[in-house]
Amino acid sequence: MRIIRDYQFLNPEDRGASVAIGNFDGVHLGHQSVIDLARRKALDLHCPLGIVTFEPHPREYFAPDAPAFRLMSAATRANRLEKLGVERLYEMNFNAALSSLSAEEFAGDVIVGGFGLNHVVIGADFSFGKARQGNAAMLAEMGREMGFGVTVAPLVADARGAFSSTSIRNALSDGRPEDAARMLGHWHRIDGKVVAGDQRGRDLGYPTANMGIQGLHPPKFGVYAVLVDVLEGPHQGHYHGAASIGLRPTFGGDFPNLEVYIFDFSGDIYGIDISVALVAFQRVELKFDSLDALIAQIDADCVESRKILAEH
Repeated sequence: MRIIRDYQFLNPEDRGASVAIGNFDGVHLGHQSVIDLARRKALDLHCPLGIVTFEPHPREYFAPDAPAFRLMSAATRANRLEKLGVERLYEMNFNAALSSLSAEEFAGDVIVGGFGLNHVVIGADFSFGKARQGNAAMLAEMGREMGFGVTVAPLVADARGAFSSTSIRNALSDGRPEDAARMLGHWHRIDGKVVAGDQRGRDLGYPTANMGIQGLHPPKFGVYAVLVDVLEGPHQGHYHGAASIGLRPTFGGDFPNLEVYIFDFSGDIYGIDISVALVAFQRVELKFDSLDALIAQIDADCVESRKILAEH
């Protein structure tokens, strides 16, 4: 997959794709249905399959001090899209110039003049242009006038409602990773490098791999049964574990992080990229009066995590 960040200076082979346009935060089943429609058009038109998305997320651009909300980083999104067979990722720099384009300018300058797109697939709730003045019907009309095809994909839903990034965030906030997975099509994952912690876990007999979650929507604080993928190095592989997400109230943490105890594992993975999948929420964060009480609870948490993961 090739990543293109400038719509004004493209190689000829990067023009003419069939694309899906959106933010694709989480790349959930609704997003995947839009991508599948773009894929079918790419096959029909004998052109590359692409994604047009924005970085930073427009919501981050307009409200930089708002609480973190993203389900995944740009790098994780790119990796997920590549696994889905996307050949061109048009990751546009969302800045003052781009945000000031009218709907007509976005269609003419970006879709036609910049990327020279053959076909565009959007969700039924798609909006674009300055102040979100354009909608799906307007883009379809512009496509007829400017010479590119437009498909409006229906929203994907089940009996519980439409699949959306917002619904997934709500499920994670409520400690319902199973519901998040139902909409994602896979377990929600937190990816990142293992960083040095306070090494208290080692002293407790439970050495943990620590990851920051800054910039990501925080799931409900507490203990989870997890699947862990070590993505590189001599310990690369798939493991089971128990993780704690939160502020570590017993020790007075200042910012949230993720600590995962990997079962039956021994090795140095500092600086290594890992991926932690949330399978089930077990309990909320607790403050313990003694280390013995904390260790007894960790013992019980790990027994419960092993039981849950064995059932899955």
